[in-house]
Amino acid sequence: PEITQGTLQVLFEFQTQVAMITGMEVASASHYDGATACGEAVLMARRLTKRQGVVLSGGLHPHYAATVATNVQHLVSELITLPPADPGLDEDIVGQINGRTACVVVQNPDVFGRLHDVAPIAEAAHKAGALLVVVVTEPVSLGLVRSPGDMGADIVAAEGQAIGNSLNFGGPCLGLFATREKFVRQMPGRIAGEARDADGRRGWVLTLS
Repeated sequence: PEITQGTLQVLFEFQTQVAMITGMEVASASHYDGATACGEAVLMARRLTKRQGVVLSGGLHPHYAATVATNVQHLVSELITLPPADPGLDEDIVGQINGRTACVVVQNPDVFGRLHDVAPIAEAAHKAGALLVVVVTEPVSLGLVRSPGDMGADIVAAEGQAIGNSLNFGGPCLGLFATREKFVRQMPGRIAGEARDADGRRGWVLTLS
């Protein structure tokens, strides 16, 4: 694949932009769609923490929640899906975090269009040894709102269709995935990286696949 330098450079630039808008350190070269990326994020958190518990916010899109449930049905023994909270009332996510929790999944803006400061949830999750997964279904919002990485997210899963893919008969969609550099070995997907050839010229390679 290294012979297709133009394609690899485009992937590298794409990853860089995803990392920048999400406030994270590394990003992969996309997934099938946002819901798939969310499911992969939960599986990644399970691998990193070696725990079985998952807490899904009631503000998470139900299709994303259903995808997570399908992905972890034989792997996670404790999946908590909170009910949608009434407008103006915050659900008790923090109260669901315990020593068995692998990750907490929240969406921002949530499925009702409400913005949240997830920093307190990140703090509570990290205190318990869990990870915070932030889902973004509208990536254009990241040009204006505080990034998930800035609020303490460990993994960001997003739907990228709105930044350029026109839909035809329900597709194609585009799953964005970003995380902290220390977790890169457990990140699913491909990573295009910058390198140097034998003559010292800049080149592009698949560094993780």
